[in-house]
Amino acid sequence: MTTIPDPAPKPVPAPVNEFAQFKSARPYWLSLGLVPLIILAATQGGWWLLLPPIYGWTMVTVMDAIFGLNLKNPDPETPEADLYWYRLLTLIWFPIQFLTIYGALWWVTNTAVLSGWEKVGLFFGIGVMSGVVGIVYSHELMHQRTKLERWLADLLLATVLYSHFRTEHLLVHHWYVGTRRDAVTARYNEGFHRYFWRILKECPQSAWKAEKLMLARAGRKVQHLSNPFWRYAGLQFLALALAVWIGGLAGLLLFLFQAGVAIWQLELTNYVEHYGLTRQYLGESRYEHVLPRHSWNASHKASNWLLINLQRHSDHHYKPERRFPLLQTYSEDEAPQLPFGYPVMTTLAMIPPLWRRRMNPRVRAWRRKYYPDIQDWSAYNKAENPDPVGSV
Repeated sequence: MTTIPDPAPKPVPAPVNEFAQFKSARPYWLSLGLVPLIILAATQGGWWLLLPPIYGWTMVTVMDAIFGLNLKNPDPETPEADLYWYRLLTLIWFPIQFLTIYGALWWVTNTAVLSGWEKVGLFFGIGVMSGVVGIVYSHELMHQRTKLERWLADLLLATVLYSHFRTEHLLVHHWYVGTRRDAVTARYNEGFHRYFWRILKECPQSAWKAEKLMLARAGRKVQHLSNPFWRYAGLQFLALALAVWIGGLAGLLLFLFQAGVAIWQLELTNYVEHYGLTRQYLGESRYEHVLPRHSWNASHKASNWLLINLQRHSDHHYKPERRFPLLQTYSEDEAPQLPFGYPVMTTLAMIPPLWRRRMNPRVRAWRRKYYPDIQDWSAYNKAENPDPVGSV
């Protein structure tokens, strides 16, 4: 009689150390520090109004100088269950931002604590929060597959009236980065202010064309209810209506102002991320694949804490589905490096002569390093190469 051996016991997974996970994720909760500062600014006025922008730019820059770079890479195969505390931060941000914006609208339109200019200053700080944090978190959420996370991304974008960014980012930017079809790729020698107005004009049209093409491929007309622009319009209308209901005309104007500040912050970041970096044109409307070299990388610790690793942008474009705590950083041999974190670089971008002095030599060095065979860059500089195959 043959004896069948018992199957080998399955390995027991190691117990999850919740405290260790929280400790690892804790630095990324830096963004929550903006909320008490906004409350102080709203209730005290005066010089307290400077605290939110100082926190988002100056303090984080000082921390970058103190803590330096983080060149370590996490295990990209880390199970999602181990990312609970990282994910939780992005999941709770919409209610935090919602209460901050609309609570501040109620406060300034129902109390006499702040003068007119102080109210503007307060909503500038709130716009910094909703742009530096809110839109960055919506960017993380829109790349995920769960309906909850994608809805939270849409809700966050509605509070800054920039809902089309989801379509433009997912259907255009990630597909066509580094080509003429991607308006967000800042051209060599293009100053931010010219770039900003170009983006405001081109991106909504580009997003609409992308959705129209997607619907056409499914045999649907642009008026079909599956067109996300219906959702975008509905959510933005509700956001505006709530601002009017709470604060009347003053509430509406302050809401629009914070949205404008947030959009300005987003597009400053977009400008920095790909300035002057283009994919090689291979002929017949074809381009090389997207590689880490096509995004500026920055490994500065504190600004990556605040921006949930957005500065590891080279890996985000290489592996867009990766959650932020698992994004990898790259060496100078693999990806171009920014000299400072985004807070400093976006400030430089506001002064085009200083920006060009710092960044144009880096772009030229990048070209010599990766594309020594290309002698004439004029078509790349002026975005005159053909649109990629399949684009509209």
